[in-house]
Amino acid sequence: MAKPVLFIADLHLDPSRADIVQTFGRFLEREAPHAEAIYILGDLFEAWIGDDAVSGDEPTIQLLNRAATCTPVYIMHGNRDFLLGERFCQLTGTHLLDEPSIVDIHGHRALILHGDSLCTEDHEYQDFRAMVRDPRWQQEFLALSIEQRLAKAREARDRSKSRNSELTEEIMDVSPQAVDEIMAKYDVQWLIHGHTHRPNIHRFDATAGPGARFVVGDWYEQGSVLRCTEQKWELETLALETG
Repeated sequence: MAKPVLFIADLHLDPSRADIVQTFGRFLEREAPHAEAIYILGDLFEAWIGDDAVSGDEPTIQLLNRAATCTPVYIMHGNRDFLLGERFCQLTGTHLLDEPSIVDIHGHRALILHGDSLCTEDHEYQDFRAMVRDPRWQQEFLALSIEQRLAKAREARDRSKSRNSELTEEIMDVSPQAVDEIMAKYDVQWLIHGHTHRPNIHRFDATAGPGARFVVGDWYEQGSVLRCTEQKWELETLALETG
């Protein structure tokens, strides 16, 4: 029997949330030896200011490195950790994926991405996304001191929280038109993403036939995992570790 393929996203790992870090560690310890692959679809970290700002003995680095010795671990950029780079992959043994990417899951082609690019109704955010993904902007940011980058990351998070409190849920969610267009472009029936923090399975008729959009949830109050076996794809929740 084929091993399961697992998808997670939006853990937003941060030292202030030891419960999430512990839950993630337990998840990797329990699941990695028995999985065909683990995919992390962005926002693994609450903020990532550059590979040079972390040491190889950081707990999350070690967790990922141990898991990667058991099974392939693939990571995709999110809107909080788009500066993950080659050094991070070398330290962890993980593989950085382009966004979007097509993966084969037990004979089914699925398109995977973080999901923020589908929120096309939020024009201001899309402008910001284009700016921070620009290589010139990233080069200038990484040239700053670590202290300066930390300060700018805190400012950006504060602005984001304030702004999101004023937006409607419809604007912050994915656009149905954007979903239709990208699935048609890549000729797929299955789409998997995170970002919106709204775990669900949406079934509909895609251009390529009956399809579905699988949304992996965040880990703020509980863990969220999409488990794909040969028999079924289903969302699971994980209770956060308390100690």
